[in-house]
Amino acid sequence: MADVLVLGSNRGIGLELVRQLAARGDSVTAVCRSSSERLEAISGVAVRSGVDVTDRAALEGLAADLGAEALDLLVVVAGVLERVTLDRLDVDAIRRQFEINALGPLLAVSALRRCVRGGGKIGLVTSRMGSIADNDSGGSYGYRMSKAALNMAGRSLAHDLADREIAVVLLHPGWVRTDMTGGSGLIDVDESAAGLIARLDELSMETTGTFVHQSGEPLPW
Repeated sequence: MADVLVLGSNRGIGLELVRQLAARGDSVTAVCRSSSERLEAISGVAVRSGVDVTDRAALEGLAADLGAEALDLLVVVAGVLERVTLDRLDVDAIRRQFEINALGPLLAVSALRRCVRGGGKIGLVTSRMGSIADNDSGGSYGYRMSKAALNMAGRSLAHDLADREIAVVLLHPGWVRTDMTGGSGLIDVDESAAGLIARLDELSMETTGTFVHQSGEPLPW
């Protein structure tokens, strides 16, 4: 049984990760800005609401409550998608996506890294849309740029946490049918979460700092 914290857990992929991790016997703390009935209904899960991924004070308060070396696994799922095109270049929307998708996870790991035991793992849910090499359609400026920034942050974290043998992985969940995608996508949330958990289970110091699809496919930067 592992001690796990999922940040961004009240719906979608985060909620399903909590459900599947708890079902297999892990001790799960579900952290979110505001809870949901579906989250509260999962048996045996400790729910901590009122924590925004961009709020340094809230994250540091969470870390203080958890204490050092409390976790085997930290998963940061929190993210937002706002459509920004060249014709409608909403700079405020781009900034919001950087704050939540890139700076938020970095703040979370900075605050919570001492809560992760030496030899533990950190999973950052990013997107294939953050791949520069794989961009074959353009657009989505804020989302693509913020996820590319998250990928760079995750790669740096893998180096900076290596002395404690904490492995870091950047995870693309697939194109998943969730509220964020308006119900469109190629796979359901349960399949995505199962793949993400499999990738986290196999993560090691030999594969730290990698960018992978939930299916296991390595992704280009």
